Amino acid sequence: MPSFKLNKTTLALLSSGVLTIFAPIATAQEDNETAIAVQTDTAEQDKEMEVIEVSGFRRSIVESISTKRYSANVVESISAEDIGKLPDSSIAESIARLPGLAAQRLDGRASRVSIRGFGENESGTTLNGRDQVSISDNRGVEFDLYPSEIMSGVTVYKTPNAAIEGEGIAGVIDLQTIRPLSKEGRVFQINGTFEKTSFDKLNPDGDDTGKRGTVFYMDQFQDNTLGLAIAYSTMSSPNQEKRWNSWGYPEFTYEGEDYSILGGAKPYVRSSTLDRDSTMLVLQYQPNDDLTMSFDGLYVDYLDTKILRGIEIPFAWGQGSITANSVDEASGFITSATSEGQRVVVRNDHETRDAELISLGFNTKYHFSDDVKVDFDVSYSNAKRDVWSVESYSGTGRGDERGEADTLTYTFDNGNTGATFDHTLDYSDFDLIQLGGPLSWGWSSALNEQYGVVGTDYENQLQDGFINAPSIEDELLSVKLSAEQLLDNDYISAVSYGVSHRDREKSKVSEGYFMTLSSFSYPDNTGMLSVPEDYRLGSVNLDFIGMGDMIAYDTMGLINDGYYDLLQESLTNTSHATKSWTVKEEITSAYVQANIDTEIADMPLTGLMGVRYVHTKQSSQGNAFSSADEIVATDISYDYNHILPSLNLSLQIDEAQTVRFGIAKTIARARLDEMNASFSATYNTIPDENGNYWSISGGNPNLKPKEAVGVDLTYENYFSAEGYFSVALFYKDITNWIFDGNYTTDLSGVANPATGEIPATSTATGSGKVNGGKGTMTGYEISGTLPLNSFSEYLDGFGLIASYTGIHSDIEDQNGNDYQLPGLSDTIATLTFYYEKKGFSVRASMRYRDDFKGDVYGLGFDTVQVDILGETIWDAQIGYDFGEAGFDKLDGLSIFLQGYNLNKEPFTSLQGDNNLQVRDYQDYGSSYLAGFSYKF
Repeated sequence: MPSFKLNKTTLALLSSGVLTIFAPIATAQEDNETAIAVQTDTAEQDKEMEVIEVSGFRRSIVESISTKRYSANVVESISAEDIGKLPDSSIAESIARLPGLAAQRLDGRASRVSIRGFGENESGTTLNGRDQVSISDNRGVEFDLYPSEIMSGVTVYKTPNAAIEGEGIAGVIDLQTIRPLSKEGRVFQINGTFEKTSFDKLNPDGDDTGKRGTVFYMDQFQDNTLGLAIAYSTMSSPNQEKRWNSWGYPEFTYEGEDYSILGGAKPYVRSSTLDRDSTMLVLQYQPNDDLTMSFDGLYVDYLDTKILRGIEIPFAWGQGSITANSVDEASGFITSATSEGQRVVVRNDHETRDAELISLGFNTKYHFSDDVKVDFDVSYSNAKRDVWSVESYSGTGRGDERGEADTLTYTFDNGNTGATFDHTLDYSDFDLIQLGGPLSWGWSSALNEQYGVVGTDYENQLQDGFINAPSIEDELLSVKLSAEQLLDNDYISAVSYGVSHRDREKSKVSEGYFMTLSSFSYPDNTGMLSVPEDYRLGSVNLDFIGMGDMIAYDTMGLINDGYYDLLQESLTNTSHATKSWTVKEEITSAYVQANIDTEIADMPLTGLMGVRYVHTKQSSQGNAFSSADEIVATDISYDYNHILPSLNLSLQIDEAQTVRFGIAKTIARARLDEMNASFSATYNTIPDENGNYWSISGGNPNLKPKEAVGVDLTYENYFSAEGYFSVALFYKDITNWIFDGNYTTDLSGVANPATGEIPATSTATGSGKVNGGKGTMTGYEISGTLPLNSFSEYLDGFGLIASYTGIHSDIEDQNGNDYQLPGLSDTIATLTFYYEKKGFSVRASMRYRDDFKGDVYGLGFDTVQVDILGETIWDAQIGYDFGEAGFDKLDGLSIFLQGYNLNKEPFTSLQGDNNLQVRDYQDYGSSYLAGFSYKF
């Protein structure tokens, strides 16, 4: 099959018609420029060729098109202009600009990526071809953990082949670090960036400015047999948000009719700072043409700090008397109402997500002969994440119906941006608003007993705050041995085969802490505590919801200095143990694959045909909580096999046009939090309809992967080195999806908690996730890059990149009910306008996606799924490269300005089938970056 390799050779390839350029020449020269050869007269092939040199963003386009064109699979690709110069500040934003891909924002940053309508848990993520762990509760990678500043490129595999280690129905995203022996010459480069949010400080102790910096060094030694690349990147990136958040929308009877009404709201302003330090090391050793060894390591230290302040406002679910003021008859929603005698909770919250990633890999390639090559690879990755999420409460009085009440009116008059309020109290008054729990939240028998308030008026009124403190650890060890043997015949050019083994273990430990003011003692002191002067930070403005100013104080300072006593939730709520679990997977694979290289009707036909065998042994350890208030350790194992055939064919119609066909069976493993062995168990005196006395609810360790057979048909026209046009059709036949349902499991040997006797019937009816259902997904994709110099030489440097993806799914659960796939947007579109010439560059980019279902963090940091509205996001960049502009003394220096979310697109999720029933409305504003790069 044809191959493409970056080298110093200029390839001149001709095509008929008006457009004659079609083959990229990606050159690894010391000046990092790409030479493109253009035949100026196709009738006289012996004439001299005009050589056009492009660099920067245009060079990255050429290299990305080249990767797409010469891949055996259907792929999309991003190539960095230079280290630290991917087209966006976030690697997720760069990936989301590829055809058929979309990103979900998390706290204002593009983080989770979906491929062709499938959520992030249905795709695999690899680093240099090796599976990666995640800091989320599940498999889906949060890409803001990975520094774009030290990545050299990204390849997205939309069709699989048998040799790819990553698994996913949607595809596999491979992140790539640089290979120093693939380049020539010593490089020392520094990058620096200043960042600013469009919002001024929303919290007095928050950040609205940040900075980034990268230092990169690469060189070759010992006659270019030893290569070294090392990079260090640091980032302190601010993000701010004005958020409307609702509790829910219960029914309310008004004038004899039932309407939906606001149950309560939790709006706030957030100031967060993402601090990330990353170190990359790559070593390559090639003492001769037969042996190549490489080692690469990545270490990331990640800390996301959030300051959140707002007023939690009970309404229909609160204490006051409710009067409806106006209704929307069409939607059955009360758009304005008044609550008299209402008490609220003033929140000063603080949250940290502290994570650490280590990824190590070693690879050896050895040519035993001219025809046989062996590849050995071993890798290890580990991710840890600790969350410390503090809620601090204050108000006008401790407990229900104490302290001064307010009269509050809400009004929905701005579409689905949430409600605004009218109020009567001054929430910025430190004499009025004091520390302490104004509502009786978080019942705890242990709290009541500890403070001696059982049977008093202060029973169940001792929660002055709460701390969620879940932690995650994800560890993966992989080993792979493969070989390739070249063949000499007219059909198969090579055969490759290999075996691999992966051990993965992911654990979640959940804990929570009740906060009670240490000054509280019954009966001596049963009131509130005025915020001490040393911890007062002034006020926070909540005009965006009409609540004016509220008090701001240093929550962590109060906790660290002993103003609160902490009581573990697990000591008072035994069932809390079911939130902790461990899931283990041992995956052994073997594959064989043939490289097709033949002809049909004088047209080259190349491709890959293979089959992969996968054996999986999975187990989970957790805790079962019984109706007798007992905790029992659980350990459940399960194993199964898969055979996954795949075929990729590429028919070259002529020098510019290619038709691709792919068909493969793929799997996507169940979410790890759904596979856990923690559950609650109840023994019933009367058997259920299945004859079972036991009923359990929780995870299901016996879940199998989701399965799909995918078919892809693509037409590609590479009419220019900088331009291509592609039309793709794709189809997925999906089975074994995962839905809510009931299943049967064995509880042999487990005693009836009431009698201590082992019942005759030991099976149990489980309630949780089950495999089942089926359906199809169909879609089409149109994409291309159009350099405008194809029409006129006067337009050289101008171009556009565009894609449009339409997707339709028809999925039913195991009961025949319609089901919408998580992450599926019916329409995904991207558009980039660019100009680059003589050192000056400018780009404007848009990405759009329709409504979809996405995962967010809910109470206790459990993953919940919500309806998210579609969004259109515009970004732009302008830059200047002094060396390319002809300033020899400033050669190597470039500067840029970037703006993200310039149209200030919000993130909006709904709760219910009414667009006015907003769950979240998050306004992030825009972000601006100014930076430089200097390469010695």
